[in-house]
Amino acid sequence: MSQRSRPEIAAQDAWRAYRRLQLLVDAEVARDLEREAGLSLPDFEVLSTVAAMSSGEHCIRVGQLTARMGWAHSRLSRQLGRMERRGLIAREPCELDGRGDDVLLTDSGRHAYEKAAPTHLASVQRHLTGLLTRDQLNTLTSIEQTITNHR
Repeated sequence: MSQRSRPEIAAQDAWRAYRRLQLLVDAEVARDLEREAGLSLPDFEVLSTVAAMSSGEHCIRVGQLTARMGWAHSRLSRQLGRMERRGLIAREPCELDGRGDDVLLTDSGRHAYEKAAPTHLASVQRHLTGLLTRDQLNTLTSIEQTITNHR
């Protein structure tokens, strides 16, 4: 039986640290959003992405949303269905070519996002960014850019 090398051990430790960090921060932020704003973390992710990517009408093509969020189309479709039933978003045929759907924030969805955004920001600050030094934040951003640019 061979022993693992130091680089292998370091890589495995880094992977485990990343997974623990992701799970812990996501769980804490999700708990805060649910308790203080009545939204799930996926609800907030969809609302915030639509709000950020859309024009003044707060709508975006489903395909663009799928690509931006990095979710499988089926996962996004199920999430949109749940949110549509709750009145947070609406799906309408695209006016430009009619081949796809646009996702629009409803008034309820816009209100829910605006109510939840400060909670989300405070939670991320409390559970992640506020615990790190500026150098650590820069390193985290650099790591994300390296991995994103590799895709």
